[in-house]
Amino acid sequence: MQITPTALKDVLLIEPRVFGDDRGFFFESWNRRAFAAAGIDADFVQDNHSRSGRGVLRGLHYQIRHAQGKLVRVTEGEVFDVAVDLRRSSPTFGRHVGYELSAANRRMLWIPPGFAHGFVVLSEYAEFLYKATDYWHPEHERTLLWNDATLQIDWPMPVEVLTLAAKDAAGLRLVGAEVYD
Repeated sequence: MQITPTALKDVLLIEPRVFGDDRGFFFESWNRRAFAAAGIDADFVQDNHSRSGRGVLRGLHYQIRHAQGKLVRVTEGEVFDVAVDLRRSSPTFGRHVGYELSAANRRMLWIPPGFAHGFVVLSEYAEFLYKATDYWHPEHERTLLWNDATLQIDWPMPVEVLTLAAKDAAGLRLVGAEVYD
């Protein structure tokens, strides 16, 4: 497995070692020992699976209490995946990284607690899987506004084709959002 640090401390891009032949392929999407040796010592308690159509934007979500670390990947289709640093004490506070994750490239992104997360579907549809280090607590869920100009996220889809849930369209700008110390 190849692990590449990103511009945000602690967010890691992971490319698993894939074994393939004419029958198909195999790779480990999670191996506690291997990931811990690479600095990802996470205790996952919940797996989530979503399917969304082209142009669906989900996020930018986080939990202000019971912050979740997430290991995310795509099993069908392609997404542009974003993590935003919400740790006020971090030198990269308010900055983001974005990567294309797809079934074809098999990349995964490790997003530790303290970050908002979201993605937009680039393909006809995408199936998105993520492992979480804490349970979902709806009373602590927050949404950062996906198009807050201070974040400068260059979403690779025209605004006219995006589909958002009401809570995502009503997210808060960074300046007014609850963040981590």
